[in-house]
Amino acid sequence: MMQNGGQLLVQSLVGLGARKAFGVPGESYLAVLDALHDTKGVLDYVVCRHEGGAAFMAAAWGKLTGQPGLCMVTRGPGATNAAIGVHTAMQDSAPMILLVGQVGTDMRGREAFQELDYRAVFGTMAKWVVEIDQAERIPEILSRAWTTAQSGRPGPVVIALPEDMLTSLTAAAALTRPVTVAEPAPDSVAIDDLQARLARSLRPLVMLGGCNWQAEGRRALQGFAEASDIPVVAAFRYQDQFDNHSAVYAGEAGVGMPPHVKALIREADTIVAVNLRFGEMTTDGYSLLDVPDPKQHLIHVHGSEAELGKIYRPALAIQSGPNAFARALRPVAGGRWADWRASARAAYLASLTLGPLPSPVDMGVVSAHLRAVLPADAIITNGAGNFAVWPNKFLQYGPRARLLAPQSGAMGYGMPAAIAAKVAHPDRLVVCFAGDGDFQMTAQELATARQAGAMPVILILNNGIYGTIRAHQEREYPARVSGTDMQNPDFVALARAHGFHAERVETTQGFPDAFARSCASATGAVLDLAISAEALTPRSSLSDIRAAGIARQGQQLA
Repeated sequence: MMQNGGQLLVQSLVGLGARKAFGVPGESYLAVLDALHDTKGVLDYVVCRHEGGAAFMAAAWGKLTGQPGLCMVTRGPGATNAAIGVHTAMQDSAPMILLVGQVGTDMRGREAFQELDYRAVFGTMAKWVVEIDQAERIPEILSRAWTTAQSGRPGPVVIALPEDMLTSLTAAAALTRPVTVAEPAPDSVAIDDLQARLARSLRPLVMLGGCNWQAEGRRALQGFAEASDIPVVAAFRYQDQFDNHSAVYAGEAGVGMPPHVKALIREADTIVAVNLRFGEMTTDGYSLLDVPDPKQHLIHVHGSEAELGKIYRPALAIQSGPNAFARALRPVAGGRWADWRASARAAYLASLTLGPLPSPVDMGVVSAHLRAVLPADAIITNGAGNFAVWPNKFLQYGPRARLLAPQSGAMGYGMPAAIAAKVAHPDRLVVCFAGDGDFQMTAQELATARQAGAMPVILILNNGIYGTIRAHQEREYPARVSGTDMQNPDFVALARAHGFHAERVETTQGFPDAFARSCASATGAVLDLAISAEALTPRSSLSDIRAAGIARQGQQLA
């Protein structure tokens, strides 16, 4: 049966198992939009308000589900707007496919209306960038894209779709199933070597990251770490991949890394790094391990050969997926590091406790309340800013909870991620943490949430400043404020205009009841929290940071 390229593309996506696509419509892929008219309830198109928000949703979908998140945008401006989500998916190692319209093949190379060379634009940002010139090749290329996005180190793939290719007719058959890619497993000799090295260790440490863990793999790694009494540290914004309530969990290695986590990494004699890409944040600017030869005995485990030895030369490199590796581990008996593990755990628990903060709403108290009342399967999201320290350092994630947060440090990610999470799991509580500046990056997606019926609870930590930049500003150029103050709209009125329950919370004491009402609301909720700019970080006030900056300047001038 003859069908056009748009129909073949959509039917192949259905065959691969796609169920949701996020996008902004465009004339360059009308044939795809037309084909989606016939897949409602099977493959649904979530209509977004900005391509950046749509791409964030797709990246978050990939991180949450392990299946490539789909984003559909038009050519030129649509594609460049969506670039932020592609970059985020790459740094998160999250599977994603960006389907983007392209000028007709007869116009290519002339700088036609909205024309871009997508290989040039996305070549360093994605795992693979390809343009489909013939409708007959849609199944072949789409299958490869789906497999590429999920295998090795997962990540984004960009597919350009020329308009005339999508409207041309073909008799090619649609895909009916995805390719099953078995996770690479470790060699038994390598496992024996690892076990022997751990047995000789005095201060072992396990570090883990990545979003392609399965529940079975997480349980296996936790069982190994607990039976061996080895402390575990999660990479930046991947603490949801290990049960934080376990006696071996010792914290997150990320922005604002606690001193005890830095000490653990620096003082460990053996580090088993599972599924890590060794980013700047996880290594405190590459300062905790020497490049390229760490003093620590490094055992690096990753499913992609491209990550092994990329930055650090390991003593033992094991190419394996995280789940297969975890299943192969055997407990290490007779370890001599019980005090090492116990002190790591004690330091982590102590890091959750704070004194009073100089703010109308004290986020230390709020975080303690949330630790007590959040359901075990809650999904937490955040974008980027100083406010992210609260979901990242002061909440605890059990085996069923999830955290969706961008390793790329992209502002505006939190709310689109929360919408995607609510689309994927409408019956779970989804809570988004957003700064006032962060929220306004993608505030228009409140309309997407309302239209999709995917309305999370959003906490806006409203302090009237770009907090992260102000902190750097006061540290480096104290008392010279420039470009970091904000005049904000009425967030409560804005949220209510989009059909959300909304409240302004002026005191710490008012938060528990307001949060309970928000969780009970059938229309989602926005809570505008009154946060003082003085409470810029959990342990240093704005005045403290400024005073330290002034003192440092004085020392430099002396």
